[in-house]
Amino acid sequence: MTLLRLFWSFFQIGLFSFGGGYAALPLIQHQVVEQNGWLTISQFTDIITISQMTPGPIALNSATFVGIQIAGLPGALIATLGCILPSCIVALTLAWFYYKYRNLSLVKGVLQGLRPAVVALIASSGLSILLRALLAGNRLLSGVDFVAVALFAAALFVLRRWKPNPIWVMAGCGAAGLVVYSLV
Repeated sequence: MTLLRLFWSFFQIGLFSFGGGYAALPLIQHQVVEQNGWLTISQFTDIITISQMTPGPIALNSATFVGIQIAGLPGALIATLGCILPSCIVALTLAWFYYKYRNLSLVKGVLQGLRPAVVALIASSGLSILLRALLAGNRLLSGVDFVAVALFAAALFVLRRWKPNPIWVMAGCGAAGLVVYSLV
C-alpha cells in the first residue's frame, strides 16, 4: 500500500508541477510532510538540499530520495516512475497528435508562429547569461571582465571554425580560466 501511495503522490506532483523544480517544492512538501507525514520538515529540508547537490531535476531527485527513505530501492523506483510518468504521457500524446495532424495548414501555421517565439526565449536567456558572465559588476563598460570576453570570443571562434565537441571547449575554457584567474 505504501508503494501505491508513493506512486500516486509523485504522479500528482509530476502532473501538476509546472514551472520548473522550485515550483514543485510546495507540492512535494504538501504530499510528503503534510498529507502523508512520511518526513518531518527537517528531513524534507535535508532531502531538498541533497536534491540540489545531485544532477537532475529537483522533483525527480526528490522523488528518488523520498522513495528510498520511505520504502528502500522499490520505493525510489516507484516514486521516480510516478514523477516522470505524467510528462511521458503528455509528451507521447502531443507527439501522437502532431504526427496525425502535422500536414494540416493550421498546425503548420501554429508551429511556424511558435518558432520565432522559442528562438526569442532562448536568445533572451542566453543574452542575460552572457551579460552576467562578461560583466564583473553591474556597470556597463567599467565593469567588463576582459578575460571572460576573451574566453568567450576564443570559444565562439573555435566552435564555429572547427565544430569540436562542446564539452572539450568547456573544459579548455575552464582550464584557461583557472590559470588566468589564479594569476590575476
